[in-house]
Amino acid sequence: MRKNMGSADRIIRIIIAAIVGVLYFTGTISGTLGIILLILAGIFLLTSFIGFCPLYAPFGMSTCPKEIK
Repeated sequence: MRKNMGSADRIIRIIIAAIVGVLYFTGTISGTLGIILLILAGIFLLTSFIGFCPLYAPFGMSTCPKEIK
């Protein structure tokens, strides 16, 4: 798997996941919506740590900076 996420993309995903986690565990969001957002936050964290987003691949997207040769 080639990395297709740049550092800015990864940081934004981690921040969003942290915000959703805090909102869920403080009770601000709850119920079905809270569970769905918590699962999405987990996916954001996972993709941030491995640096690969499976949704970017079919569209040929990449937020990694271009390598200069």
